[in-house]
Amino acid sequence: MAPELSVVVPVYGCGPCLHELHRRTAATLDALELDYEIVLVDDCADDGAWEAMQAVAAQDPRVRGLRLSRNFGQHAAITAGLAQARGDRVVVMDCDLQDPPEEIPKLYAKALEGYDIVLGRRSESRHHRGRRLGSRLYFHVMSTFTGLPFDGSFGTFSIISRKVVDAFLQFQDQDRHYLFILNWLGFNHTAIDYDHRERPVGKSSYSVLRLLQHALDGLFFQTTVALRFIVAMGFVMAGLGALVALYLVTARATGSAAPGWTSLAVFTLTIGGFTVISTGVTGIYVGKVFDQVKGRPLFVVDQTTWASPEESAGAVRAENVADRA
Repeated sequence: MAPELSVVVPVYGCGPCLHELHRRTAATLDALELDYEIVLVDDCADDGAWEAMQAVAAQDPRVRGLRLSRNFGQHAAITAGLAQARGDRVVVMDCDLQDPPEEIPKLYAKALEGYDIVLGRRSESRHHRGRRLGSRLYFHVMSTFTGLPFDGSFGTFSIISRKVVDAFLQFQDQDRHYLFILNWLGFNHTAIDYDHRERPVGKSSYSVLRLLQHALDGLFFQTTVALRFIVAMGFVMAGLGALVALYLVTARATGSAAPGWTSLAVFTLTIGGFTVISTGVTGIYVGKVFDQVKGRPLFVVDQTTWASPEESAGAVRAENVADRA
C-alpha cells in the first residue's frame, strides 16, 4: 500500500547533520498521524552520508536510502528520489536544515485545499551575501531571457501531488532545474511563506560562478532566445554595414572622403567579434543537442538500503530496459 506522504531529500555535503535531519523530520511527520516514507538520495559526497543513511534506515524502516554512482547534481538527485517516491503527495526539501522540517505540516495543509503544487517562499534568506547576489543574478538572467517570472525567494522546498510527480518524470532533459520544470508543467499551484534558517554545519556547494553557470545551462535548456538574439543582431550589423557603405560611397563621390580607414577597421573588428561570439553560442546549442541525443540516463543508482549492491544493480538495469521499451 502506497504511503500518503513521501519526503525526498537530495543529500550532498550534509553527512554530519543527517541523523538530526531524520529525527526532526520523523517527529514532525509522526505528529501528522499518517503513513509516510523518507527517501534520502546520496549524491556521492565523500562526507560519510551513505554510512549515516544506512544506519538511519536500519533503525527506521520508513527510511529508504539510495546512493548514486557519482555526483550527478542536485536536480538529477531530486529526479532519482521522485522516481523512488511512492506517496500520494511528495515533499522535496534540502538536506542542510535551512528548510526546517517543522514547516512540512503547513505545506501539507495547503496541499489538502486542492493544490497540486505548493512552493515554500523564504521570508528572509540566510545564505551569505555572495550566494544571495549569485541567486539574484541567476533568476534575473532566467527571467530576462525566458520571459517567465522567476522569484529568487523560492527554493526546492515544496510539496507536489502524484500527478505532478508522474508528469515531472516524463522529462528526459539532461540540463534540468526542478522549479523550471514545475513552472512549465503548470497545474494548480500556490505558495506559503516560511522562515529560512541558518545552516548548522558545512557550507553551500553553490558558488557565484557555479550559480552563473547553472543559469546559463538553464537558459539553453529553457529557450532558444539566444539564437533569436543572434539573428536580430545580425540584421542590426547588416543595417549598420549598409549605412557605412552608403556613407563611404557618398564621401567618395563628393570628394570629401576622410583620410585613412579607421572606421572600416573598427567595423571589421566589430563584425569579426560578433561572428566569433555567435558561432560560439551556436556551438553551445549544438553541444547541448549532442548531449541530449546520446540518450544517457539522468542518473545511475549504485546501492540502496533495501537491497544488496548486486540486487540494486539488477533493479537499475530492469528500470532502464523498461524506460527504453
